Amino acid sequence: MKVVISAQSDDIDALVDPRFGRAAWFIVADSESSDWTALPNAENADASGGSGVRAAEQVLSQGVSAVVTGNVGPAAYGMLADNGIRVFHGGNGVTVREAVARLGCHDLSPMDAPTVAGHWSRPMHPKVSEVDGEQR
Repeated sequence: MKVVISAQSDDIDALVDPRFGRAAWFIVADSESSDWTALPNAENADASGGSGVRAAEQVLSQGVSAVVTGNVGPAAYGMLADNGIRVFHGGNGVTVREAVARLGCHDLSPMDAPTVAGHWSRPMHPKVSEVDGEQR
């Protein structure tokens, strides 16, 4: 089975990223052949909005049948589900390699709905003090 896993770095032994749309990387893995490739997601990770939808579009272009991640918002979940892509919770402290193995053993929980509201992991903009102009 061909699957995409949100990852914190570009390696099969990276931790599963808890974010889908703003994940640093996606690992495209084939659970049967053990082949994998890393896809950067920096452009989406740093976007001011719409990162989940753009990430879902990138995933759909890979021809996968499943996604493993920590959390996924409503727009991305809807796009993936509407295209027959199953989404699974990767767990905390789990590597991409472990997630692929657990998916093959049917040991990951499927997500039946989005797990977070949209924009939940957008970086906070620093506040500027009105008195001295320094970031706080």
